[in-house]
Parts: sequence; C-alpha cells; structure tokens
Amino acid sequence: MIEEIGKVKLNLNYYSGQDLYSDGDIENELLEIVKNNQDYNEILENDSRWPILYHLSKDRGNIIEWYPFDKNSKVLEIGAGCGAITSTLAKLTGHVTCVELSKRRSLINSYRNQDCDNVEIIVGDFNQIEFEHKFDYITLIGVLEYAPSFSESNKPFHELLTYVKSLLKPNGKLFIAIENRFGLKYWAGAREDHTGKFFDSLEGYYDSNRVRTFSKNELLNILKDVGLEKSKFYYPIPDYKLPYQIFSDTRLPQIGELRNLIHNFDQDRVQLFNEEKIFDTLIENEKFGFFANSFLVISE
Repeated sequence: MIEEIGKVKLNLNYYSGQDLYSDGDIENELLEIVKNNQDYNEILENDSRWPILYHLSKDRGNIIEWYPFDKNSKVLEIGAGCGAITSTLAKLTGHVTCVELSKRRSLINSYRNQDCDNVEIIVGDFNQIEFEHKFDYITLIGVLEYAPSFSESNKPFHELLTYVKSLLKPNGKLFIAIENRFGLKYWAGAREDHTGKFFDSLEGYYDSNRVRTFSKNELLNILKDVGLEKSKFYYPIPDYKLPYQIFSDTRLPQIGELRNLIHNFDQDRVQLFNEEKIFDTLIENEKFGFFANSFLVISE
C-alpha cells in the first residue's frame, strides 16, 4: 500500500504492523509539531528535552551538507528516523529512498518533508525489502552499531555491510557515521551513548551484545574485509549527531581550535578532566584521530 503525504510517497508494503524502535510518546508530540508546520527554532528555544533537540535541530544535516553530491543521484538512507538527514539529502540529490522500521517516525518524516517530490519512505525491515535499482550513495548514519539487534550472524556488521555494498552502483559511495568507542569524552566521564554505562566501550562492552561501536582501525578493517577498500575518515566536532565542525586527515584540528565541546544533552555525566586541554596535547602528539568522539567514513 502506498500513501501520499503531500508530495512524499509512504510505502507500507513491507510494514509488519508493529513499530520496532521508538523514543516513546514524545514522538506523538513531534508528529503534531511537523503536521502543524510549527517553527522549530521557537520550539527548541523553549523545550530542552533531548528528543526534541535531536530530531528537530537543523544542525543534524551538517554531517553531510558539505559533501558535493551529484544533483541527479539516487540515495538510499537506511534508518531515516524522523527525517532530519532526509531533508538535507532531498535538497542535494535527485532522489532519496528512505528505509525506517517505525511507521510513526516515517509519518514524522513524511509531514516534515511533504513539499519534496523526490522522497519515498519505505516502512519495514531493510533486509526484507526488494529494491528496484542500485544507488549512487547509501547512508548508515547512527545505524551500523545496531546490526547485532537485527541479525543472528556471528559477524552481523560484516553481514550488513556486505549486503549494503551489493546495493551500490559501480563507484558508489557508502557514508557511515558512528561513535568512536575510544572517544575522549568517554575517558573524561561521559556515559556510553547507547548503553548509558560509564566506560562501557573502553572496557569492551562485556555486558552488552546488541550494540557496539569501533575504533578507527577496527572499523577500517571491517570495511576492507567486505571489499570496501577505499575509505576516507572525517571527524565531526563535538560528534556526528550535532556537528558544527568537521575535520579530516588532510585538515586536522590545530592546538586551540577545539573549544566549547558541548555534548551529552541526553544523559548526565561526570567531568574527570578538561577535554579541551587534553585534546590540545593529543593534537600536539598526533593522536587526535584515535580519540575523536565520532567518525564519518566515506567508503567505496
């Protein structure tokens, strides 16, 4: 069944009838906000709840807005959520196919982007969808770490990336945004983003088997294992969720550039040391890439 919300196509042919991922009832509020076309900036000024900030902030799109996409390209956005990245992709490319497990989130995305005539949102399990064509670009933004939750394989990350790679056109590019398990904020006293535990990723996720992030070398090795031989790493600051700066291996931060590192709006934390000063010493010793809080990787 295909529904149309404004100019957006909402494809429910693969929907199981149950939303498998949610931020809770606050998503009903988000749906009303986008339905009524309310001013997001005004809402953000008066509502400090993390889901409101995360889903409505225009800063979300900064993670890919800088990239010179082909204007006629076809993009597959896996795990589109409430559409913050969809909005940016729709402006920069020819057509965006979104995949999302939650119908409610897909409705938020649809109403949010209802003026876009180049967006289709498919609600359902990515592994069960039959795609009609291959894509120039595929995005996994905040998605790869959840691969064990949707696979019984003993190598769920390899399995997901192998399938994703099969959906790319020749010379197509895969965008992955993910936290660094050795990010400096975790050493400084921030809780692990997914499990909410202190030092969880640093200690190897010993009590967690449904989510996992990686170091730069670990991620690079997985990508090479599945045949994605060329990868460029970028370093969003303070992280990929709400980035205001993005560095690369050809333009690393200089001493004194990393200031006002505000993050962890979603949960409380402690502060064991001054991260800005520590970053300066890491930059001086050429260790920034190992301790960056998160990565954007573009692979082919």
